[in-house]
Amino acid sequence: MGYRLSKIYTRTGDGGETGLADGRRVTKDHPRVDAMGEVDTLNSHLGLLLAELQTARADCAGLDELIEVLEPCQHRLFDLGGELAMPEYQALQPQELERLEAAIDRWNEEVGPLENFILPGGSRLIAQAHVCRALARSAERRCQHLNAVEPLRAIGLAYVNRLSDLLFVAARLIARRQGIAEILWQAAPKTTD
Repeated sequence: MGYRLSKIYTRTGDGGETGLADGRRVTKDHPRVDAMGEVDTLNSHLGLLLAELQTARADCAGLDELIEVLEPCQHRLFDLGGELAMPEYQALQPQELERLEAAIDRWNEEVGPLENFILPGGSRLIAQAHVCRALARSAERRCQHLNAVEPLRAIGLAYVNRLSDLLFVAARLIARRQGIAEILWQAAPKTTD
């Protein structure tokens, strides 16, 4: 395959611009670069979640399925980043959406209907799954912002949307399999004037 990067620093970005794979130079706050960065941040946090799941699997065998479903998501996020960096590149496939939706349906059936809003927390794993969910929503917003300026493939937009749904259900499933009660939101008490 060869080397992808032979030199880590190039000094070409010191003036606030970066190069895209199609040869364009854009500012580092360009919507495309912003979307790429948010997808990368999500991928990094997903890596942290997977590392935590690997560590916790010794104490909770029910976490193996989550690892199996989430590990490919890091690769697909890298594919999405490639599509953002190289607008002509097409890597994401509809089967990946089907895979996520099947996992969402399976896990949602296990955790049951949501009876109240829940807060991120209960354990480190649950909280990290919620961090990933929130970052997926942020990546989706950044991709939608870019889409308004430079149209993107619908599959990429759908993927980050579905991934955030998957991560929400994953957080609930982790709580269930760890035997930790979900933290239910409590409305602020009403005051009387």
